[in-house]
Amino acid sequence: MLELLEQAVTSFIASFAFAMIFHTPQQLLVRCGFVGMCGWVAYWGSVYVNIDEVPATIIGAFLVAVMSQVFARWYKTPVIIFTVAGIIPLVPGGMAYDAMRNFVQNDYYNAVSLAAKAFLLSGSIAIGLMFSEVINQLLYKRKTRKSNGSI
Repeated sequence: MLELLEQAVTSFIASFAFAMIFHTPQQLLVRCGFVGMCGWVAYWGSVYVNIDEVPATIIGAFLVAVMSQVFARWYKTPVIIFTVAGIIPLVPGGMAYDAMRNFVQNDYYNAVSLAAKAFLLSGSIAIGLMFSEVINQLLYKRKTRKSNGSI
């Protein structure tokens, strides 16, 4: 339980701080931190119950994107404000750094392994964001059809 609290707090701080760096309006900083925290906790919880890191990252990114779309509508702001700050805890930057360090140290086996994993995790972030947007577009299209009198 303490580890979950540590994960939640540090991911909140990371998203909050990143939102500050990119001059997000002050009233949205806590919400950006909350989005990032929820995405990371979803990822961390998925890994904790033995789901592989790639699908867990898709789950976390999907949740970040859904929450970003909801918050953007509620607070009448662009989705990108919440998405960029919220996705930061999921980005495999440390892993990419380790891959480059291993390349420099001529440890090519570990370097390629880490680079491939970082690439897969980065792609899974994109997939999670894309799935959310596709579902949002389908629901929006269906909603507008109903309001126009079509099926």
